[in-house]
Amino acid sequence: MKKIMCVFGTRPEAIKMAPVVKAIEQNEHLQSIVTVTAQHREMLDQVLQLFGITPDYDLNLMKKNQTLTDITAGVLHGLEEILQKEQPDLVLVHGDTTTTFAATLAAFYQQIPVGHVEAGLRSGNLYSPYPEEANRKLTGVMAALHFSPTPEARNNLLRESADDEKIFVTGNTVIDALLTTVHAHYQFADAALQQLLDSPGKKVLITAHRRENQGAPMMHIFQAVRRLHETLPEVQFIFPIHKNPKVRELAAQILGDLERVHIIEPLDYEPFANAMSKVDLILTDSGGLQEEAPALGKPVLVLRDTTERPEAVTAGTVELVGTDEELIYQTALKLLTDADAYGKMANAVNPYGDGKACGRITAAIEYYFGIRDQRPENWV
Repeated sequence: MKKIMCVFGTRPEAIKMAPVVKAIEQNEHLQSIVTVTAQHREMLDQVLQLFGITPDYDLNLMKKNQTLTDITAGVLHGLEEILQKEQPDLVLVHGDTTTTFAATLAAFYQQIPVGHVEAGLRSGNLYSPYPEEANRKLTGVMAALHFSPTPEARNNLLRESADDEKIFVTGNTVIDALLTTVHAHYQFADAALQQLLDSPGKKVLITAHRRENQGAPMMHIFQAVRRLHETLPEVQFIFPIHKNPKVRELAAQILGDLERVHIIEPLDYEPFANAMSKVDLILTDSGGLQEEAPALGKPVLVLRDTTERPEAVTAGTVELVGTDEELIYQTALKLLTDADAYGKMANAVNPYGDGKACGRITAAIEYYFGIRDQRPENWV
């Protein structure tokens, strides 16, 4: 059996890697080893519990006011001994976090090949999103296997001279996770949230937390939400707010006195995914929501000037509005009042997968190690 070590440290990584871990566990040719860095502690643990994953190693790195340097150095030091002890045949990392980049570098130093899940995403701006764009590009340079979610992501890698033989188009693993998590009759533990989502009228889900949006850009986002609240008296706004005190302070200042803006604590993945399925529109600066929401038929306005997920923009499920107050306000207003405009976005085809990405990834790993002769077909 080939030893496959999955390394991740944040909630988004855990959501997208959990079905990969499960697929490895169920494969008779592969042995699963799970190492978490706990770059995010509480939010990571919620996902591990939901998917029934017990890490073999836990670096427990999270500390108050940690810097990117703290995380990078902690992962490098923490993984060195683990990698030397376990000698995995392949290390799997996901996406674009500091854990991903540092774990890849740690494996490279031990000359252990790395498989990069969700490889090839590019915004074209090294500082947007920051530090994620640099993380994924640097990871791609060192990776031996690239598991690209879409043909466009594969093309990005080819433009950077990656070996096409080592690129596998799999679809995005978040769709695998989502399809096992969202249920039509899901009941929320929070009775107030259940009542809110069951109430008549349209609902908007908001998330905002990115480093590059903090300060004036986020102020513009919140002012647009305030104007929407004033213009549309029948619409409810649900804002699971990030733990960052700067985000909380600004939200309280601009939105705190509004009756129909419900600022709530962050939701675990399961209730959050099910909440997404019940709202009408999503305003977000998140990356992952641009993939998840279209699978649920929910239009997304992306509160960023760039996106590394252009497929959704092309498909029409996502629209980039940046942090311009007027553009956010006018675009959201149209979608909430114009049934035709809303229908075009809500009914567009999701370009991110069919829920079978993890099977393609394990098949590609088998092919890489010569366990199977036939290369798995790319997802289109």
